[in-house]
Formats: sequence, C-alpha cells, structure tokens
Amino acid sequence: MIYITGDTHGDLSRFKGKETRWLKKSDTLIICGDFGFVWGGSPKEKRILKWIGKRRYNVLFVEGIHENLDLLSAYPEAEWNGGKVRELGGKLRMLKRGEIFVIEDKKIFAFGGGETEDNSDCSGGELPALTEIENARINLEKNNYQVDYIITHRPSRRIRNFLLMDQNDANVLDAFLDEVREKCSYRRWFFGEIHMNKRIPPSEMALFKAVVDAAGEL
Repeated sequence: MIYITGDTHGDLSRFKGKETRWLKKSDTLIICGDFGFVWGGSPKEKRILKWIGKRRYNVLFVEGIHENLDLLSAYPEAEWNGGKVRELGGKLRMLKRGEIFVIEDKKIFAFGGGETEDNSDCSGGELPALTEIENARINLEKNNYQVDYIITHRPSRRIRNFLLMDQNDANVLDAFLDEVREKCSYRRWFFGEIHMNKRIPPSEMALFKAVVDAAGEL
C-alpha cells in the first residue's frame, strides 16, 4: 500500500506514533516536503537518518522549503522504480523533482520545492531551475500527461488561492504547477505546504500530520 503524509520538520513522532505503526514491509510512506532531518550533517543527525532508513517500509520525500538542499545534493543519485532519487541509506530516499516513479503499478509524479518570505531557515534553491521544469515536461510527455498521483510540497496556485486567499504574483513554480493541473490527468494530488488536513474536491488533498491511504477515500 502507498501512504501519504505531510511535513515532518525533523520530528520523529510521525514514525513512532500509531499513524505508522501498522505499516508493513511492502508499504511505502511518502512525505510531501519539509522532511527536515537533513540539515547539519551531525553524527546525531546521521544516526536518526539511519534509524529511519531501517523502517520496514519505504520512506520517500520531496523537498519543501525548510531543507538543506546543498547537503541533500551530496547524497548519491540513483535510479529507483523508474525515476531518479537521492539515496539517503536503507529504505530512505528523496524523490527528485520532475521524476515519475512506478510503485505498486501506480505512476507517481514528484515535484518538490516552494517559496518562503523568510529565508532564515532555507538553504536556497527551493524554487526549481528551468532545467528541472523542462525535465518534468519531458517525463510527463513520455507518459502522455497521465499519472495516478501527484506529490508536491506547494499546491497549484488555484488551490492555494482557494485555501489562503493568496493573490500574490505567481513565481516560476506556481506557473508550472498551474500548467500541470491544466494539462495532466491524475487521480489524486497531495501537498503539504498549507499545514492542514483538508480535502479539496474532487481530487486534491492538503496533508499535515495525517497519514492517508493514497487510494482510499478523500
């Protein structure tokens, strides 16, 4: 089974609580950005990452806005389930922007990143490069713009405006996610930036601390 959750922000409670206790060896947990466990590279941090990588289920995440992207980029790149990842050890992986993965016969399009007005807790590079956007378009075109699930940190601008009444000018990521929403056929789109658990009919869902079955009822 594929399960989705929102930002963890370096808090292990999501992995130790009842929400994930019942996940099995064959299951996958995907975090919608702000993973937060890769920041300073300390011995303690490495021990925590090793512990997460030893979970019986796969742990995957996309980048949010509170990540050390430079440190994440130092982890080895590999091919995994049809797309490119950063291997953090064991069953812990970062899904690279614009890649499409096949998990349990489901196509999953991943595109992390975001934008924040407060840069004090960011490492830079949260907004995508044009090369990342072009790579995403190529991968979507190869799949005829048809996927099962979309995993992002930031929602499309339309959904963001609906939830936050945010009328700010669009950045490059907003424009691209609007393009994806318009052109792509998908069953579900999950995102974590808004820090709430809320269904937006018919097919979007904001997630924070909830852990949901990707194929279950929204």
